[in-house]
Amino acid sequence: MLDIIGVLRGEDDYKKNRNYWKFLKVKLKKENNELVSVANQLKLTAADGKKYLTDTFDYDGIIELAKNFPSKQANRFIEWFTYSDETIDGKSKSKAYSLFDNSLFDTIEVGTVKGLQQIHGFLFGGLYDFAGQIRTLNIAKSGFQFAMARFLPETLKKIEEMPEITFDEIYLLTYLFNNSRP
Repeated sequence: MLDIIGVLRGEDDYKKNRNYWKFLKVKLKKENNELVSVANQLKLTAADGKKYLTDTFDYDGIIELAKNFPSKQANRFIEWFTYSDETIDGKSKSKAYSLFDNSLFDTIEVGTVKGLQQIHGFLFGGLYDFAGQIRTLNIAKSGFQFAMARFLPETLKKIEEMPEITFDEIYLLTYLFNNSRP
């Protein structure tokens, strides 16, 4: 709760947010608002390493809190919190964030075709039938032609021949390779 209060208030001072939440709870109780009664208390580990009972809300409670919050930022927060991009691009973007946010990225083979297939399969699995597979057909999106399928075997062979290095070094080599051709 205190993190959300901080966002809604534009305040990152923990004590000020805690005091404001205490004030707001009292105010909402006086108004007979049931929001405070749906707050759950969970024991969460604090910065000092100790566990404290902490007010938490489920999804609906967070929306209700923002609706009752006297702040211009509350509407923007609700838009952000409830935003969902159900397009293929939106879904693959969400998958890309999750790939980098957890340890899955560490399991990918660096600098190999298999690694590229793993990334493609993760990003587009469930969205395209060919996710994680080497294309045999040409594709385009919004007028942009992706690499032609007939050139993929040669390009993938060059990728396999590259030294196994970091993703940053691979990106740099790819950039230099693509910009050194006439």
